[in-house]
Amino acid sequence: MKDNIERLDNDEDYYGEFGKQFLSNSDIKSLLENPSQFKHSEKTLPMLIGNYFHTAMMEPDKLDDYPILDVATRNNKAYKESAMGELIMLQREVDEITMLTDKMKGNMDIFDIIYAKGNKFEVPMIKELHSEMWKGKADIVTDTHVIDLKTTSDISKFKSSAWVYNYDSQAYLYQEFFGKPMKFIVGCKKTLQLGVFECSPEFIERGRDKVLDAIISWRKFFGPNATEDVNNFYSKTIL
Repeated sequence: MKDNIERLDNDEDYYGEFGKQFLSNSDIKSLLENPSQFKHSEKTLPMLIGNYFHTAMMEPDKLDDYPILDVATRNNKAYKESAMGELIMLQREVDEITMLTDKMKGNMDIFDIIYAKGNKFEVPMIKELHSEMWKGKADIVTDTHVIDLKTTSDISKFKSSAWVYNYDSQAYLYQEFFGKPMKFIVGCKKTLQLGVFECSPEFIERGRDKVLDAIISWRKFFGPNATEDVNNFYSKTIL
C-alpha cells in the first residue's frame, strides 16, 4: 500500500496506466452518465486553466513548464501553427489567473489557511471503499482539514455547480481517505471574489450516493463479473 501511494505522487504514474487500476472521482461523471467514456477523458481548457491555477498557488516554481502564447484567440493562425493541435495557455488567461492568485494570497485569512506551517500539498492516497480501490490526490492536507482549491466563473452559483461537477463525491471520498472534514476555497475568475465553502452532512451523503451508484455501474460494465457489454449502453430518459 505504501509503495503504491508513493508511486501516485508521480503525475505520470497517477494519470498513467498504473493509476488507471484505481477508481477516482474523475471517473464518477462517465460511470454515471456514459460508461463508454470510462477512462477516456481528454484534456480540456478548464482542466488546463485549473492546473495552471493550482501550480501558481502551490508550485509556482513550475510555472515555466507551461508554454504561453500572446494571441487574441485560439482561432488565430499563429496559435494554430504554434500549438500544433495541443491546448496552450493564452497570455490573457495567465493574466486572469495571476490576478486571482494575487488576490487569494493577499487575503490574510485565506493565506493562513493555505500556507499554515505543517500543511502538505499534493498528497496522494488510496483506500478500499465499498470493496473497491479508490485513489485521490488532495491539494492541501492540514492538521484539521482537507482543502481543495477551485476556480469558478460565477461564485454565486458554486453551490449548484458543486453538484454538476461532482464536488460532493470528491468531498466524500477525500474525507474517507484522510479522515478529516473537507472544505473548498474558491476564487471567481471574473470578479476575484473569494469564498470558503464547508461541507454539510447532506452534501457528503449526496456524494456517497454518487460513489455507490458509480460502483454499481463499474461492476456492471467493467468489473471481474461484469454482466453487460458497455458497447451496448444507451441512456433512457423521460421527457
